[in-house]
Amino acid sequence: MNLLVADIVERFYTFLWPMLRISGLLLTAPLFSQNAVNVRLRVLLALVLTWLVYPLHDWPLIDPTSAPGLLEIVNQIFIGASMGLILQIVVAAITVAGQSISAAMGLSMANMIDPNVGNVPVLAQLLLVMSTLIFVGVGGHALLMGLVIDSFNVLPIGAGLLDQNHWGRLVTWSGMMFAGAVLLALPVMVSMLFINVGLGVVTKAAPSLNIFAVGFPAMLLAGLLIMILSMDSIGGRIQWLWLEAFTVLRDWAGVR
Repeated sequence: MNLLVADIVERFYTFLWPMLRISGLLLTAPLFSQNAVNVRLRVLLALVLTWLVYPLHDWPLIDPTSAPGLLEIVNQIFIGASMGLILQIVVAAITVAGQSISAAMGLSMANMIDPNVGNVPVLAQLLLVMSTLIFVGVGGHALLMGLVIDSFNVLPIGAGLLDQNHWGRLVTWSGMMFAGAVLLALPVMVSMLFINVGLGVVTKAAPSLNIFAVGFPAMLLAGLLIMILSMDSIGGRIQWLWLEAFTVLRDWAGVR
């Protein structure tokens, strides 16, 4: 009986480490971190994925109640959460792009409560739904699971903490939150700028014209028309952002 209990404890100690990394990933990764995927589903998904990964590697036996074990718990959670945060940069870029487009069109006051990212404009919500569909369409969920499984070969359990290169790469990639937003919103914002200039010239030529009665509907209709015409390019840029994020994630994890 004592041997059976010791074996169960040993299995638990080895089963804990891959589950911590996978659980940290599911807490921050796009699609899996949404509130639509509740805690029970995340725990069940983490258990299933860990059960599938467990026979593929030889896991070290580290006591989680010891000082090295506590340090390893933090390290594994950080590794999984950082992998998800790299992809969340794309979601942040799309949200910023939607906010910029809405402000240029005069729709910044039309906001929706998104339980995943908070209070966002309507166009940002549209772009987020579109990005989620593109993420699933390119097989992002399968690529992500493959990367986290391969990461156990490159970043094995107990090999040490993340070094400065990993954190520096993550901070460098975070600048794409603004660069990607500019790439997405630039066509619409530039077009709206020229329309604003035209409305300013019209207002200067006819001071009696009510700019609010004419300008707001014109800006709204022109912005929607430009958005419709730019959907192909916006979708292509969103797909490029996802693929670039997976490339950075692969380099960050050292997966070849």
